[in-house]
Amino acid sequence: MSSGTKRMFAQGLFAGLLSGSVSVPYYLLTSYRKMKLSDLEAMVLIQLLAFREKEMNEFPTFEEMQDRLSASGDAVIKALQRLLRDGFIAIDEEVDESSGIQYERYNLEPLYERIAETLAEETAAKAKEEAKSVVTPLKAAAEQAKLTETNVFVMFEREFARPLSPMECETISSWLDQDRYPLELITAALKEAVFAGKLHFRYIDRILLEWSRNRVFTAEQAKEYTQRFRTGSR
Repeated sequence: MSSGTKRMFAQGLFAGLLSGSVSVPYYLLTSYRKMKLSDLEAMVLIQLLAFREKEMNEFPTFEEMQDRLSASGDAVIKALQRLLRDGFIAIDEEVDESSGIQYERYNLEPLYERIAETLAEETAAKAKEEAKSVVTPLKAAAEQAKLTETNVFVMFEREFARPLSPMECETISSWLDQDRYPLELITAALKEAVFAGKLHFRYIDRILLEWSRNRVFTAEQAKEYTQRFRTGSR
């Protein structure tokens, strides 16, 4: 880049900075497509903001709008009509108090209302999705727990080599629901009964009661307790 070009670039940049800036909603820039706005419609809104903020012109003509856009006059008109029809902007009729002259202006408050509504919908959808991601694992865990409990009944039937009676099923359910014995502890008690050759429910119930009284809550603790019991070092 030559020195002359650099100087022109610096002068242009300086002039641009002197002309100031326009406050454009960040969400409009990042998410106008989510609000189903076209590039032209979004640019029309930005130009309306610029006319109002920098030039105090609240009702620019179609010609003034077209001069700043690369689209045709018909396209600009259609964009404005669509923004009005779908409630992104409105046209208010006002009366100048000093002169009594009636005039029109573009009302951009609907734009901010639409932005707020869209943000609220996105926040609600995100919260719903996050809640779903929390509920799903909980539901899966509950289904897995139910499946595991079913496996306990199957395990008992396999070890007893016969179907369980209704009373025996009720006993297992009581251990789970009323006594709150962990599944692994019930399984460990069953294995201990098999090892001792005393495969009946009253014996298993006594094992569980003994472990509960001695604060045995896991299969590992049950294994250690049983080893101490067998070696006489309780």
